[in-house]
Amino acid sequence: MRDLYLRLGIPPTATAEEIEHAIRHCANQSLKADAQAALGSPERRAEYDDMHQLLGDIGRLRAGLGLTHAPHWHGDAANDFSPPGAPTTRQAQLTRKLDVALQHYQQRRPRRLWLTAAITVGLVVAHLLGRLLA
Repeated sequence: MRDLYLRLGIPPTATAEEIEHAIRHCANQSLKADAQAALGSPERRAEYDDMHQLLGDIGRLRAGLGLTHAPHWHGDAANDFSPPGAPTTRQAQLTRKLDVALQHYQQRRPRRLWLTAAITVGLVVAHLLGRLLA
């Protein structure tokens, strides 16, 4: 379902006159017909508003849980009720987290090698000094 308010560029609180004006000035004939059918009468608009609220709630819940549309669903038709800036997929979100963790590990890894090398050299020197002094 398309978000007719979003597509017409009007808020859900728009008056009947504002809706009529937006429909009249809409260039997309399909959108114009859908908007007239759904928002043209008070009864149908009330039904549409109930569905609009429900779909908005579902979109916010899905985004909060990290559940979004698969990549092939991204486009005008599927994202009307997804909050802006939501991650594309759960897989993409996890991939980004793994990339950050890998970068962090790789940045710290050389420090650990130097530390390990320093400790090893220290132990070897201590062992040799212990043998020389014994």
